Amino acid sequence: MNRVKLSETEVAVVGGGIIGLSVAWQLARAGVEVAVFERSEAGKSASWAAAGMLAPQAEVGFEELNFLKLGQESLALYPKFLAELSEDSAMTVALDTRGTLMIALDRDDREALRREFEFRKKIGLAVEWLSGSEARELEPLLSAKVTSAIWLPDDCQIDNQALIVAIREALVRRGGKLYEQTPVERIEIEQGKVTGVVVSSGKVKAKQVVLAAGAWSREIGGLPEAVLPAVRPVKGQIVTLKMSEPLVLTKVIRSPRVYLAPKFDGRLIVGATSEEKGFDTKPTAGGVLTLLDEAYEAVPAIYEFPMEEVRVGLRPSSRDNEPLIGESAVKNLFIATGHYRHGILLAPVTAYAIAAQILGKAVSENLLPFHPTRFQKTVSHSTP
Repeated sequence: MNRVKLSETEVAVVGGGIIGLSVAWQLARAGVEVAVFERSEAGKSASWAAAGMLAPQAEVGFEELNFLKLGQESLALYPKFLAELSEDSAMTVALDTRGTLMIALDRDDREALRREFEFRKKIGLAVEWLSGSEARELEPLLSAKVTSAIWLPDDCQIDNQALIVAIREALVRRGGKLYEQTPVERIEIEQGKVTGVVVSSGKVKAKQVVLAAGAWSREIGGLPEAVLPAVRPVKGQIVTLKMSEPLVLTKVIRSPRVYLAPKFDGRLIVGATSEEKGFDTKPTAGGVLTLLDEAYEAVPAIYEFPMEEVRVGLRPSSRDNEPLIGESAVKNLFIATGHYRHGILLAPVTAYAIAAQILGKAVSENLLPFHPTRFQKTVSHSTP
């Protein structure tokens, strides 16, 4: 663990995944003194073991219109977010706007996909129904088993690993402090108001604290039970393959059981499992076998693709699988966690919103359904 030679900061951010880093960078950009405390290596947990899909149109469920609005807002913010990032980091991270194909492989899949199509059409999304042959015209590597597909041209994706590297660089260049291998033991509260955080080397005073510790958000001490974010870890395994010409996919492919996300550099991300295994981060043969078997059904050409790596991330899932974003019932304690599978997508809207709240500015109404107090009944403001 690193010894923190810091006694005070304006804002302490607990957690250095993409959410914590993005919030801290936006605060530093606004001239706020900010320090990030990360338990391991910044950006190398769930944020690194992700596919980087920015796909609210494909991801939305039948009862998730609030999520759709928030996801669309965040996707619309990405060009601004990336322009600022390029300015601050001297790095360029490209937005991949090649869209998503959702496919059906049998009759049951086709019937389910038709319902998905009608739902998206009804709520006004840009969506097109394709036959199997039409889908293969867009992606020739698709299996002959593909009976139909829906084309979502407005969905995007990004290289999440390049994004994290750039945000980290931007934060440091803007004067933000980043302490890695420095877990926060507890958040200090006095008279219903945060006063700082405690790490192994002592207390760091702070006027505001942002809890963005992902799956570990409930592991931080010092908070009343009613304020602890209702999140749990959900294990996700992904496999990275390597494509080479002429066997190259260009669009995200989503079957009912797996996704394949091709990157500009030739990587193909296949994911993801969703396992209730607590904090277990071991990759398993069963997880990899399941992913590759399902991916092969959709794109048989992967049989020849070299396998580069297997990664495991712990996604922070709330009770309703939707994020917790905003000020908590404890004054000056802000929550930014529970993003589950959507941390990369929701990074811009979360970062701008938390920074705006700390700076006393208004935020989007789309955030209201995701307020962190929505699961809470009463909160004691006595010092823990």
